[in-house]
Amino acid sequence: MGTVTIGVSIAVPEPHGSLLQQLRAGFGDAAAHGIPTHVTLLPPTEVDDTALPAIEAHLTEVAAAGRPFPMKLSGTGTFRPLSPVVFVQIVEGAEACTWLQKQVRDASGPVARELQFPYHPHVTIAHGIEDEAMDRAYAELSDYTAEWPCTGFALYEQGADGVWRKLHEYAFGGTVVPPQASAPVEQGTTAP
Repeated sequence: MGTVTIGVSIAVPEPHGSLLQQLRAGFGDAAAHGIPTHVTLLPPTEVDDTALPAIEAHLTEVAAAGRPFPMKLSGTGTFRPLSPVVFVQIVEGAEACTWLQKQVRDASGPVARELQFPYHPHVTIAHGIEDEAMDRAYAELSDYTAEWPCTGFALYEQGADGVWRKLHEYAFGGTVVPPQASAPVEQGTTAP
């Protein structure tokens, strides 16, 4: 019996994921190659390894209640000076990400936890590096765009080597609704 560090995130698919990871490394972020490009739903969280089956069952339920949604990245943002992070902004899909992370961290679930900062979905492209390199990342990706249909999320575990590895993928249970055909969310609806 021991502890493991887990995280839940939406992977940025290829070719976007590898490109952003290479750019992040190029800006001097040493952690870039150990962190797949992603949108965080549950930040690094230490749990008892015996809790993993309950966590996996919970994530299966969260995914079953969700439905695919369009995800679009465009431009850059930063959390500086509060936190040394530069990111690519989510301009479509942020509301669905917010709903998902609330479900993952639900107070009645096995990974209930408070966040250090208010949730703001994003894709990190530089973290904790020299200010000049942060400025470069912010400027060089200011016109970056990417979009894809988000169809699920994954559970990751951080190894002793600091590398994050996928444990399990969770596909949404709902059907794909094309953006032009989506209807407004009705009062009382819980899924994105």
